[in-house]
Amino acid sequence: MGTRDCQHICGESSPAIGEAGKTGEWRDSFPVIDPEKCVVARQNKPACFLCWLYCPDAVVTKTIPIQINMEYCKGCGICAEICPADAITMVREQ
Repeated sequence: MGTRDCQHICGESSPAIGEAGKTGEWRDSFPVIDPEKCVVARQNKPACFLCWLYCPDAVVTKTIPIQINMEYCKGCGICAEICPADAITMVREQ
């Protein structure tokens, strides 16, 4: 457990090399962000960030534009499911 700037107690994880290594090799699908649909990218200001908030592996950046660290993304698809603008699509690995 840690604290953020707002002083609320919360749990937060960060991707890191551990016993499992770079876990992106586990996935069979990966997320692709459409900047034309993404609320953050379209407005060019912090607005939504639900993908960042709900990512269980903390691999989505809270930046403009949003980026996903594919070395650690396991392809769970939570970001695509939670996106209110349908800006994230899961694509099968080749």
